[in-house]
Parts: sequence; structure tokens; C-alpha cells
Amino acid sequence: MIGMFLAALDQTIVATSIRTIGDSLHGLSLQAWVTTAYLITSTIATPLYGKLSDVYGRKPFYLLAIVLFLIGSLLSGTADSMYQLAIYRGVQGLGAGGLMSLAITILGDLVPPRERARYQGMFLAVFGTSSVLGPVIGGFFAGADTILGIAGWRWVFLINIPIGIIGLIVITKVLHLPPLPKVKHRIDWPGALALVIGLVPLLLVAEQGRAWGWDSGWSLVCYALGVVGLGLFLLAERVAGEDALLPLYLFRNRTFAIGAGANTIIGLGMFGALATLPLYLQIAKNMSPTEAGLALIPLTVGIMSGSIIAGQLTSRTGRYKVFPVVGTTLMALGALLLSRLTVDTSMVMIGGFTIVFGLGLGLSMQPLILAVQNAVPPKEMGVATSSSLFFRQVGGTLGTAVFLSILFSTVGQRITEAFAKIATTADFQAALADPAVVADPANKPVLDLMSGSTGGSGMLDDSSFISALDPRLARPFQVGFAESIDLVLTIAAGVMVIAIVLVALLPELPLRNVSGIQGRADEAAAAAAGLAPDESLGRVGEHGGDVGQEQGAEGTVDEPVVEGQR
Repeated sequence: MIGMFLAALDQTIVATSIRTIGDSLHGLSLQAWVTTAYLITSTIATPLYGKLSDVYGRKPFYLLAIVLFLIGSLLSGTADSMYQLAIYRGVQGLGAGGLMSLAITILGDLVPPRERARYQGMFLAVFGTSSVLGPVIGGFFAGADTILGIAGWRWVFLINIPIGIIGLIVITKVLHLPPLPKVKHRIDWPGALALVIGLVPLLLVAEQGRAWGWDSGWSLVCYALGVVGLGLFLLAERVAGEDALLPLYLFRNRTFAIGAGANTIIGLGMFGALATLPLYLQIAKNMSPTEAGLALIPLTVGIMSGSIIAGQLTSRTGRYKVFPVVGTTLMALGALLLSRLTVDTSMVMIGGFTIVFGLGLGLSMQPLILAVQNAVPPKEMGVATSSSLFFRQVGGTLGTAVFLSILFSTVGQRITEAFAKIATTADFQAALADPAVVADPANKPVLDLMSGSTGGSGMLDDSSFISALDPRLARPFQVGFAESIDLVLTIAAGVMVIAIVLVALLPELPLRNVSGIQGRADEAAAAAAGLAPDESLGRVGEHGGDVGQEQGAEGTVDEPVVEGQR
């Protein structure tokens, strides 16, 4: 839980403080690279931790992940320039890639799937809580000039140190995992290199494409390199076989393949909403970053409630498919409700809509990971778990990039339309004629725009001026942003329909009653005796296919799973 708290907190805590950090380090225009560096290294490291921990054990790599994360945090807290900060955030991301995936994988080692759901519900409640606490804590630190003689924004990174040290001590002392069977493996370095070549350009263009232009030269080069890299990755994984970083035969497993697609779509919709809601609260509702974080507490309540409900009921009934089906439906409904937001929507309604979305998210996340863990051999639980989180993170990156691009490509037109409607109203005209409004320098951008002395291009590169405007002059900007965010959330609701269809196709296998550790031991004993693994334990075919499905020439036929059947 400590590892997951650190990873989730760091995904959001920097967002509300980056403006203060950029101003302090005299490089606000470089802020995107700080996010991009962390994103690239954490995304690429996630599947590496999964595969390596399957081969060499969880504990050393989990400790390594925390140590790298703490080193990156300490360096980030001492950065003297935005370039330094981007490099140090990359180091931090190398550790973050293992914090979340290995936490869930270690849980799978220790607890059988039937009981695991209950614990995973609590783990993902921590994830939801820390994700929403991040903006609040980040805003608090950014707003403090100094804390204990150190600049307030530096505590955004330094706060990780004491929490991480506690995690290191606890894990070193109390986490005791049996040694893995001695099996000869080779590390899939060609696959790892190809993954870097494929993902780095695509993540770069996802984060920077809006600034570069989606059809610019840099973007086209990134597209080309990404396609070549992914092609080389598929070739390398085919050659590596069972030693592959992401074994391709796992995609023959229907549960794994559907889970990968569903996690990608859920990540896309989830981060699309999470990236736009704080903007709505800060711009359309004129809240501070800290206030916006507090306003998202109902979202946290929804995530926690959904995670705990799904975990408890799965543990009692052994059934899990219903939860992602209901969850993705609630996410689509929540996004659709949120797409009706206006400047004047009450906070009670906003809270209710976000609870619906959060409840759906909580019901969806852990059952999908549980389904994948339950459907693959215990020896591949690490790569299966990390792959699920990897696909969700890739989806989240795409969602953030695509939805923010839609937002900022349409908001100018929406603001123009709002000005056309509002500029002739009595309130707006009274503001233009008010001497106090005209004398206030904060209102100068709008007054210059109305007089025609300046154009509107570039006004939204820094939206902070909107909060300082007279409320009557700010109204068209707020309305324009609210309408563009509504468009984004309508599209997000449509995307979630795809997730509903995918999870409806998810097979529901009986949950195993042994832990990952016991499952590995049974597999090793069966292999030593020259016997096939007991299907009542593994329920997974020799190439990761779901038991109970016989591949024929004409397609797949589902058959009931019989205890001990082979």
C-alpha cells in the first residue's frame, strides 16, 4: 500500500504545482518535458519489472523500485533548472514503473484469487485516494513560500523520502518470499530495446504533439519511429518465445487479450476525465488548485466504495465479471452526466456525477487485474499484472493527449461564440462602462480585445488571467471552457461504450483457491514428476489459453471446467 500510495500520489501531485516550479526555475515553457520524462520511463519500466520479477523474484526488484524512486525524488527536490528536473523525474519514473505493478503482483503471490479480491479492493482504494489527494497536497506545497527553511514546492518531491524509507524498512523486515525454482532463462534485451524505440517516440508525440502540431515534421518522424519500433518489438517477442518481455502467446488467452483491450480503453476514458475535470473546476468555477482537489473528494469516495464493494463481494461469491460490466456502464453514464456541466452547475450535482464515475472506476479496475492473474500460469503472474497496468497507462497517456487536444482546439471557437452571445447583455455592457473595471490592470486583456487593439491569439497559452478578471468579463471564457469540456466528456462517454462491449465478452473462470506461491510450487512439483499441472488449480492451458476452450478448425467451443479434468 505504501508503494502504491507513492506511485499514485506522484502522478497528480506535480500537476497543481508545476506552474510555481516553472516560475521558480525560470523555465515554465519547459514544463511539459518534466511530465514527459516521468511518463516515458515509468511506462517502459512497468513491463520490465513484471518479467524480471517472474524470473529472479519480486522482493529485490520491489526494493530496487523504491530506492530508484527515492533517489529521483531527492534529486528532483534539489533541482536548479527545468532541464535537471526533467532528468531527475526520469530517474523517479524508473522506480515508479515497479511500485504499483509489483505491489499487486506480490499480493497475488501471497493470497489466493478468491481472497485476493478483498485485498485488491483496499489497495485500489489507496490508489484512488492518493490520486485525488495529490492536487490538494501539491497546491498546499506550491502555495507555501518555505517549509522548514526549504522552498515550499520542493516538498512536492521531498515528501516521498520519509514515506519511502518507512516502506523500505517494513518490506525488508517482514516480506519473506520463498526462492524461485532454478530455471535457465535469458533476458529479452532485443525486445526491451525495441520497446524503447517504439514507445518513446509515440509517448513524446502524445505529450508534445499539441505544441508541435500533429502533422509537423517532428510528429511525423515520431510516428514513423514508433511504427518501426513496435514492428521490431513484435518480431523480437516472436523470436524470444517464453523468454519474451511480453510473451505473444499470452494473447491467445482470451481473458488476457480482452483484459488488455479493456484496460487500454478504461485508461483512455479515465485519464480523459481526470485531466479535464480539474480544468473545469479551476477555470469555469474559478477555484484554486487546492479547492479543486478538495472538490474531487466525491470521486475518491466513489473509487473507494466501488473497489471495496467489488472486492468483498468477489471474495464471498467467487464471481467477478459482473463488476467490470456494471463499472464500465457507470463510467459511461458518469461521463455523460458530467458532459452536461455548465458554469452554473451546483457543486452538489457535480459531486453526485463524480461519485457515479468514481464508483464505476472502482468497480472496474481490480476485477480486470484479478481476471488476468487468475487466467495465466502462476509463473507468469508478474508479466500479466504489469502488462495490465502497462496497457492502462498507455491508454491513459493517449486519453490525456487526445482529449486535451480536442479541448484546446475547440475552446477558442467556443469562447468566441460565448462572447457573441454575452457581449450584448446588460451585465457585460455595464462592466465595460464601469470606471473601476476599466482602471483595473487585470481586466486589460479583455478590454484590449473588445476595443480591437489586440487579437485573441495566444491569450489561452496562460489561462491564469481569467481568475483575476471581473466576473462579468470572465463569463465568456468560463462558458467557452465549460462547453469544450462538455464535448470532451461526451466523447469519453462514447469511448466507454467500447469498454462495456469488451468486458461483456470477458470469460469468467472459477477463481483458484491457492496463492501464486503455492501455484508455482505445484507447477514445479508436477514438472519434476513429469505430469501436467492440475487444471483444477491452474485452469490454464500450456500456452496460456483458457481451459474449457478447445480450438477446432471451425472456431472455439466453450466446455465446462471439470475438477481435475485433462
